Amino acid sequence: MADLILFNGKISTVDAQNPNASAVAIQDGKFLAVGNDADILNKYGDTTTRKIDLLQKRVIPGINDSHTHLIRGGLNYNLELRWDGVPSLADALRMLKVQVDKTPSPQWVRVIGGWTEYQFAEKRMPTLDEINAIAPETPVFIMHLYDRAFLNRAALNAVGYTKDAPAPPGGTIQKDANGNPTGLILATPSAMILYSTLGKGPKLSLDYQINSTRHFMTELNRFGITSVIDAGGGSQNFPEDYEVVRLLNEQNQLTIRIAYNLFTQRPKHEFEDFEHWTNSVELHQGDDMYRHNGAGEMLVFSAADFENFMEPRPDLPEKMEDELEKVVLKLVEKRWPFRIHATYNESITRFLDVFEKVNREIPFDGLHWIFDHAETIDERNIERVKALGGGIAVQDRMAFQGEYFTDRYGANAATQTPPVKKILEMEVPIGAGTDATRVSSYNPWLGLYWLATGKTVGGMQLYSPDTTVGRETALELYTKGGAWFSTETDKKGSIKVGQFADLAVLDSDYFTVEDEAIKHIESEMTIVGGKIVYAKDKFSNYAPPTIPILPDWSPTKSFNGFYNEGKGNYSLSSYKAKTKNSGQDVVDFSMLHCCAGACNVHGHAHDKARKSEVPVNNYTAFWGALGCSCFAF
Repeated sequence: MADLILFNGKISTVDAQNPNASAVAIQDGKFLAVGNDADILNKYGDTTTRKIDLLQKRVIPGINDSHTHLIRGGLNYNLELRWDGVPSLADALRMLKVQVDKTPSPQWVRVIGGWTEYQFAEKRMPTLDEINAIAPETPVFIMHLYDRAFLNRAALNAVGYTKDAPAPPGGTIQKDANGNPTGLILATPSAMILYSTLGKGPKLSLDYQINSTRHFMTELNRFGITSVIDAGGGSQNFPEDYEVVRLLNEQNQLTIRIAYNLFTQRPKHEFEDFEHWTNSVELHQGDDMYRHNGAGEMLVFSAADFENFMEPRPDLPEKMEDELEKVVLKLVEKRWPFRIHATYNESITRFLDVFEKVNREIPFDGLHWIFDHAETIDERNIERVKALGGGIAVQDRMAFQGEYFTDRYGANAATQTPPVKKILEMEVPIGAGTDATRVSSYNPWLGLYWLATGKTVGGMQLYSPDTTVGRETALELYTKGGAWFSTETDKKGSIKVGQFADLAVLDSDYFTVEDEAIKHIESEMTIVGGKIVYAKDKFSNYAPPTIPILPDWSPTKSFNGFYNEGKGNYSLSSYKAKTKNSGQDVVDFSMLHCCAGACNVHGHAHDKARKSEVPVNNYTAFWGALGCSCFAF
């Protein structure tokens, strides 16, 4: 008999042989049966079986993000103020003010990725003057995609950037007429300057990193994510930075399945890293919750074609081929799957030349290998990928950078970036992901919106009906599609007998809501291996116990991650900022622009208010101080 039966649902299985169902039976963490209510309840239930009414909610397989950075994101989640989904710059700056007043010295306030100026009603980024006015003493570091970061004066002092501070190759420290740093650092086009500067900030203790990672996983469960492939990342060292997830897995506290890749951290010593790892790390070592997945996404630093679309495409050095060949030869010899960051078709052409040369010496012969991103790959190179048995993992980076790409390369070039429909037509394995957290948001529904509608998060129409894939295909790419990239196609991705019992019960019907509403979908109940790891609203009785958020001043405690208007994820209504010295209540900036309802002064809609020219960012001026931004007479 089943351990758990879910019934009375609208279940989209992503299984072509049995696409729809109303009930499932789960036993020992796997789907025992998938069918209709009567059959499942009568055949697989008894008095010991837990039964949950799905209340006619839409149910999907758990989201499987085929390229993200959960491990690094988890270590830092409780340190970061997230602007993901925030609808206006006025809101974002008020959140910044709240967090600045709450953050103790010598800690920083950091906003690290997940946002774009085009999501804001004002369609602009913050200015250094605005940031310095809000935070004259507390270091603030705000990173926008992989193109720039804003540092206030206190942050410049903290990192030691002075007149004489040199910028690393491929980076720029902007200076004023007197040669002093302004606080703007630019990736031109290398993101290393952003990595290295951020790395100077304080870190959490091990206990706090464990707490932070658990809260980050809960945040991902909130959106129905049950599996990820962690693609490594800058400053993510193995095994040190993997210790937190290893410990959590040992204690059965992971709520996300993690397949991890190993990413070299040492320019000019990449071969030594992979030689060491292939001799000391057993391929696919681990279990179904936490397992090794191969090499990448960085194989050699000379192959890094950074995706800053505000800058021209970088030309990779001539030495790249020799360095890459040496590493790939080792990986193929050891039968290690590998993935490589590849933004531009020009880079992909050169990478494929190397792979084809290696294949002639040591055949790939079914070895899984992956191009990550592939925004501008052309049809000829897709053919070459297919011939070598590779796959392409795409992410919603264009949902955040589409406007910048279009400005540089034109609207026509943007219509197939990446050419998802062509990749599908040519039957090359393809999976979808987010590339969170330093560029895109970790919320996969923004990616599903982008794939299904062809629009950026700012509303720009990137793709035509001829190049968009529709909702069903988008869902398949975010579930079943990702399983190939961790060699687990027989284990997950569908609601199917014998596969892991991973699923999400959605708060809105993905297949029937308006396009814009896709971005706001959340899970009401998320199940991993038959275990309820997240539940809210009508399923809140099934929610696992909560744990405290540490440290006490964490932005997560005030803002709880992704901003989703009207979903009640913010605790702002009860928050009172305290001054650092007096401990007295100060202006509750969280309430100056409370988007759960109408304007506090005039009762007019906030969307209209956000588009006004009234200077509401000035909290001491007439309209800002009153909590009014509509001026809609």
